[in-house]
Amino acid sequence: MPDNRLLRIHSDEFRAMSERVLRVTELTSRLNVLPFEDEAGKAALFERILGRPLPDRVTIYPPFYTDHGLRLDLAERVFINQNCTFLDYAGIRLGERTMVGPRATFITVGHPVDPEERRGWLSGGPIDVAENVWIGAGATILPGVTIGRDAVIAAGAVVAEDVPPSTLVTGAKAAVRRQW
Repeated sequence: MPDNRLLRIHSDEFRAMSERVLRVTELTSRLNVLPFEDEAGKAALFERILGRPLPDRVTIYPPFYTDHGLRLDLAERVFINQNCTFLDYAGIRLGERTMVGPRATFITVGHPVDPEERRGWLSGGPIDVAENVWIGAGATILPGVTIGRDAVIAAGAVVAEDVPPSTLVTGAKAAVRRQW
């Protein structure tokens, strides 16, 4: 799903995505009950979830959740703490030395705002996180966001717009944007 593309829910592409989601949900449920010290078991399941082995020196503490897996691109030396969620159908890239705090959520797909389109379409865009970024605990990164090198996303922040390099962003303020 390229940037800002719509995907019809009743389509072959959507059915294929849904089948993948079911397979990956089963794999992550197995991953999340393995003993913490079972490195070989975790590595084998991550390879099936991601479609390739984890890069060198990537650390992921379960529980870990993803809906697709094949579009989650992790560079070397990425650290992902417990209970993080990656809804990666439109693509998520985490650059080298990115640190992700517990309960962080990355969402690349959603639904159109228009009530007439909401049940018939998915919309979304990829998330691109540059090198040496710190994502705080409980942060939410929304579709289509790019986060620049060395940026810090504060705990609990909701990121709906691009973040420039070497900046700190905070907050989760909801505001009325439009009415219908």
